[in-house]
This record gives sequence, structure tokens and C-alpha cells, in this order.
Amino acid sequence: MKTRSAKQKGRRLQQNVRDLLLEALSEYLEEDDIRSTSMGAPGEDLLLSPLARKLVPLSLECKNQEALNIWSAHKQAESNSKPGAYPTVVFKRNFSDTYVSMKLLDFIELLVERAEQLEI
Repeated sequence: MKTRSAKQKGRRLQQNVRDLLLEALSEYLEEDDIRSTSMGAPGEDLLLSPLARKLVPLSLECKNQEALNIWSAHKQAESNSKPGAYPTVVFKRNFSDTYVSMKLLDFIELLVERAEQLEI
């Protein structure tokens, strides 16, 4: 695959994740609250406004690759992560569903935060 095609493939995943988040949170967010960065730009793949960061406390690294080195992807997500955001890898390959990967303790912390917000 040519570099240009690979970047387009990655860009499509970034834009799809952005669109899904905006659709799911349309009651709270405007279209410019989540932006997809250009390919090759340093930092997070999706830039979140302060409001979006409160609703989505994740630092998202998107990978659309047939052979993914998940450890390398997590290292990149961690190095690009903003303070207070959980490093998270969103990944897929051709003809597959899209998945999310993060540290187990971060996931549990998110669940605890959600439970506390519900005030059960």
C-alpha cells in the first residue's frame, strides 16, 4: 500500500470516530468540539474542546492497519496523552469492526467515576 493510501485509510478512521462521538453526544457538543488532526501532525489524533474533554476524558490514537503492533500504538497514545486524559487506542483493519484498547485500571477508574456521577 502506498503511503498516501495508508494515510487516507487512517484519516477515514479518525473522521469516523469523530463523527460517531459527535452523533452520540449531539445533545451536548457542537461540530467543532471534536476535530480530526491532519495525518502526520504531532499529538492526539482527535482534538477535543474543554467541554468535549469533560465528556470524553480520552486521548485517542486511531490506527487502521492490517498488522497492528498494539504495544507501539499504546506507547504512542501515552506519549501524546494530555494530562487528565486516558490514553486509548481505537483500531480496526479491513472488513472488521472497530475496537478500543486501554489500560484495565483506567477502564475501571472510568467505571467508578461514572458510578459516582449516578449517585446510586
